[in-house]
Amino acid sequence: MNLIIDVGNTFVKLAVFSEGNICYKEVIEHNLLLKQVRMIKSRFKSLQKGIVSSVGRLNNEHVSEIETITPLLKLNSKTNLPFKNKYKTPKTLGVDRIALVSASVKQFPDKNVLIIDAGTCITYDFINSQNEYLGGAISPGLRTRYKSLNNLTANLPLLELEKPKGIIGASTKASIHSGVVFGVLNEIDGMIDSYKLKYPDLTVILTGGDANFLSKQLKNSIFANSNFLLEGLNYILQFNSNE
Repeated sequence: MNLIIDVGNTFVKLAVFSEGNICYKEVIEHNLLLKQVRMIKSRFKSLQKGIVSSVGRLNNEHVSEIETITPLLKLNSKTNLPFKNKYKTPKTLGVDRIALVSASVKQFPDKNVLIIDAGTCITYDFINSQNEYLGGAISPGLRTRYKSLNNLTANLPLLELEKPKGIIGASTKASIHSGVVFGVLNEIDGMIDSYKLKYPDLTVILTGGDANFLSKQLKNSIFANSNFLLEGLNYILQFNSNE
């Protein structure tokens, strides 16, 4: 059994994989990490190894203690990966993006794949059928756009995510919802269309915290998978364990 720890900007995702399948998953606040890892160890006696990926705050003391519970692979730019990384600045490539690309290699080998992760940021990552990661794009996510409109203007309110009732906003709140949500939907559909011009046989994956909200509103056909990053981390762990 494998312990998967994904430390994000806001929350920590924990998962346990057994023979490639998720048998436990939980989203927690950062300060509960050690408590939950101890609970997982007591619950899953067959836990053998783990991996940690962090784009957010990660206490080094916590990592050291987790290492006393189970052997731990710390994902970084030097980790052996199941694809050819042709990114020009590999040291700046986020570990979350590395995990997503790894998941695509596992699930869609020898395919042209675009992975879209819709969270705090929206990241686009492309790997071609020759197993070469070429890069992608980064833009603000839905909630980041709402917060930016509130923080950078004097009079616009901070709103919670909501599906617009129509393209034409008849009030300030409705206009913000229309601008943010339809702006993101059109961006994603436009990105997919642009990639398809060069790679007609493109496979598209949508994941991240806002994947469910966005998936049914997109024009393009996509595979929605909220566990894609966790599956990628598990694959990286297996890949390094089998070397």
